[in-house]
Formats: sequence, structure tokens, C-alpha cells
Amino acid sequence: MIPRNPKTWPETFDVAKKLRAGGAPCGFTAAWVSWTQIENFSAWHNIALATKANGLEGPDAVLEFNNPTVVRHVANLAEAQKDKSFDYGGRTTEPEGKFISGDCGMIQNSIGFYGAVKSGAKFPFGVTELPYYPDVAGAPQNSIIGGASLWVMGGKKPEEYTGIAKFFTYLSGTDVQEAWHEATGYLPITKAAYEATKASGFYDKNPGTEVAIIQMTAKPPTENSRGLRLGNLVQIRDVIAEDLESAFAGKSTAKAALDDAVARGNALLRQFQKNTQ
Repeated sequence: MIPRNPKTWPETFDVAKKLRAGGAPCGFTAAWVSWTQIENFSAWHNIALATKANGLEGPDAVLEFNNPTVVRHVANLAEAQKDKSFDYGGRTTEPEGKFISGDCGMIQNSIGFYGAVKSGAKFPFGVTELPYYPDVAGAPQNSIIGGASLWVMGGKKPEEYTGIAKFFTYLSGTDVQEAWHEATGYLPITKAAYEATKASGFYDKNPGTEVAIIQMTAKPPTENSRGLRLGNLVQIRDVIAEDLESAFAGKSTAKAALDDAVARGNALLRQFQKNTQ
């Protein structure tokens, strides 16, 4: 019997194998592979991605995600890739199609994917927290927020910045944030919008839509789970994905892949540090 919501990684791999045995082309996939399988995986297990509180306490942080817990996890994913109980589909959003089409029974992705699933999936679906390894002390901890951002560039006229400030004020309004959150799945950026959504009964009528908020806020964050600030992060994510692809393809061991990703990632950190100090 397949559990309704697998809570742990052993349960997740077991469900994935059962889905394959039942005829599914793949058990589960994961979008944004560095973010879901390295960055959030580390925070969720309360282990450091990098020194200096994941870079929040200084630009001289050093990556250290080539630890035994992450190595074990990547090795498990690589093993699952062999029979498609896990099926790697790409570095960013490419795997989403595998889930919406029904090929993969499960996906790990941003809750911002919720709106696309709600409008595009032709089957009932649910949302649950990220799985964890039950033998890792303190897990699960809390997940970290994604990187979707609005940027304001310098060198503009004062009246333009007045308009930008008014626009940001509008965007952060409770009604707008509540509507955006309910339509897309993205987290509301204010407590007022969250409380308004809860009071409206939206979470009761749409089970699973509160999961990401609870996952992020159920425990006080630690140095390992309050976020990250690392220079050249986009390039580092590409390095991580490239080395994970090597492991998934059986071209390198999980340990060798992660050691290489850490070494090359640290070179990018030092380059960023040199260029900005």
C-alpha cells in the first residue's frame, strides 16, 4: 500500500519504486536541482551549505556541502536514476512537464509551481513537506525561501523612484498579496496577507496550500537554515548541476561529484570576493 504522503526519504524512494512497478514512466523528479536537492536539503536537515552561516556573516564563506549526509543522498538519487524511480529532467523548470503530463507521480519544486499544476494537471494532486532522513539529528528543521526578486536599478530620476515606491507599496498591500498567493502558490510577503488568507478559509478549501508556509516557519531558523548569501550563486548552481548530472549518469561517484562541485564553487566564491573587496 502506498502511503498518502511519504514523510521520509526512505518512504519516498519506496513509493517511487511502487509507482514504477505500477507502470508509471518515472517515480519522482525534481526541479531546480541545486536548490531542492542541495540547498534546501541542507537547510531541512540543519547542516551547513557553507561556513559563515551560509555566507550571511561574510564573503569569505567556504562551501562544505560535500558532507556524508549529502553524499549519501546524491548516491541514493543516482541509484534511483537507474530504474527511473527518480528521473532527472533538467537544471531548472524542465522537469515540471514530467509531472503535469502524469509521467512522474511526484515532483519536488517551488510552491510557486502550484498555480501551474492547478490549471494544467488533469488529475487530483496533493502537497506535502519535503522528505527527510529520519536518522539525521534535528531533521526536519525549516526550508529556505527561493530567489524570486524584484530589482531597482540606480541612476534614475527622483520622480521615477517615487513611482517605484508607490508600486512596491501597492504590491505589498494585503489584498494584492492575498490574491497573488492564492492564485500562484507563491508565499505572501506579509503576515497580514497570510492571516487574511487563513481567515478567509482558503487553506481549508484548498488543502496543501499552507504547507510551504508551515515548512518555513514551524521552527526558529538556525545558522544552517535561515538563508544563504553567496557570490556568483547562479554560476555555482550551474557547477553543482553539472556535477550532479555526472553522478546521475554514472560517470562519477557521488563523493567525487560533490567534491568537484565544492572545489569549483569555492573558486567562484574567491573570485567574487576578490572582485568586490
